[in-house]
Amino acid sequence: MYALGKHLLVELKDCNPEILKNLDKVKNAMVSAAKKARATIIDVSFHEFSPFGISGMVVIAESHLSIHTWPEYGYAAVDIFTCGDIIKPEAAAQFLIEKFRCKNPSVVEMKRGIISCAGNERLPYKVQSADLKLVAGCKTA
Repeated sequence: MYALGKHLLVELKDCNPEILKNLDKVKNAMVSAAKKARATIIDVSFHEFSPFGISGMVVIAESHLSIHTWPEYGYAAVDIFTCGDIIKPEAAAQFLIEKFRCKNPSVVEMKRGIISCAGNERLPYKVQSADLKLVAGCKTA
């Protein structure tokens, strides 16, 4: 069974709250995580809430990394959604676990874009032609 993408749902409990409430540290960690995963960064956007908490996204050519922090609970929710075979989302998740000094992490992997094709062939996550017709013999699962 092949999928177009891999989506990691990362629950980071018991993190260092001082790190989770620091906009520069969270932003730099997320950008560095994208680089650790070998992703191509397209855009970066983060917002700091009052009195604390940060939401942000690193848009990558291969999809995105997003985070929402609750420093008052020592908790961060991270999504790492990637497409393609070169990207290593697990490396990004491990980097963030270490960077936020997380003592109780959980990582759940979901396959996204599960496609069934004749011959059970792996599909490229980007089609080279501008023709958007469905690839012959394929259907969504």
